[in-house]
Amino acid sequence: MQKNSFVKIHGLGNEYIVIDSQNIGFELTTAAIRRICNVNFGIGSDGVLVLGGSETADIGLRIFNPDGSEAEKSGNGLRIFCKYVFDYGVVTKTAFTVETKGGIVSAQIAQTRNQRAHTVTVEMGKAIFDAALIPTKFASEQVDDTLISIEGKSFYVNCVSVGNPHCVVLKDDLVIEEIKHYGPLLENYEMFPNRINVQFAKVINRSEVEILIWERGAGFTLASGTSSCAVASVLRKKGLIDERVTIKMLGGTLQITVDDLYRITMTGEVREICTGVLSDELIEDFNS
Repeated sequence: MQKNSFVKIHGLGNEYIVIDSQNIGFELTTAAIRRICNVNFGIGSDGVLVLGGSETADIGLRIFNPDGSEAEKSGNGLRIFCKYVFDYGVVTKTAFTVETKGGIVSAQIAQTRNQRAHTVTVEMGKAIFDAALIPTKFASEQVDDTLISIEGKSFYVNCVSVGNPHCVVLKDDLVIEEIKHYGPLLENYEMFPNRINVQFAKVINRSEVEILIWERGAGFTLASGTSSCAVASVLRKKGLIDERVTIKMLGGTLQITVDDLYRITMTGEVREICTGVLSDELIEDFNS
């Protein structure tokens, strides 16, 4: 591929720019990531995925949020990345492993169309409910319907790590304006030392759940793979859903499986949007 080329792919409306670390002529600074993701001065994206090598997995992946921070794991990002490496011949098999900052995951190209990845399944690892490991600053061993107050409003929060930290709030009704207002306040709440991803969740029945998402470092988001995994894990622990559940988001749906040991599998579709080359002028502007 041409120097400084990129591919833009979305998973349920959650879009990422994918680049190869061996094929770029600039440093991946915070300023560079922010400019690439900026819809007015860059390409516009919910994040940047960077292909790299790995000594412990088939391939390596670094995940950057649009604010330039590096994420441990992203469910949609992983599916998007898997489509990229399969479609562009980085891997030649349909099952492979990916090393992320949040650990190694196993992936499977579940369905293809015209020899390109259409649906991807990712084994996301095991949900962690230990409050200190998520991490949180709560004194309890687990954060299970723990009451906190923000601006005088009460929230019963449930925290879990699925490779990155999440805060799940069960709701009778989902209101976009509410998560847009309280999402950033919960993200930066003092008991979450690394900040946190936030989900408001409504259980429809034992096999269907609706959620709204505020993503750490990205903001209000149409869809999120790790958010879906986090919600499913919390609800499975509470006995409110079955092992397999459909998570419905504004961007679409994901199929999540959480077994009795809280091992998580995620399946969903991915679509390529466009390809291109980062211009010399854009790269010059990274530090302006």
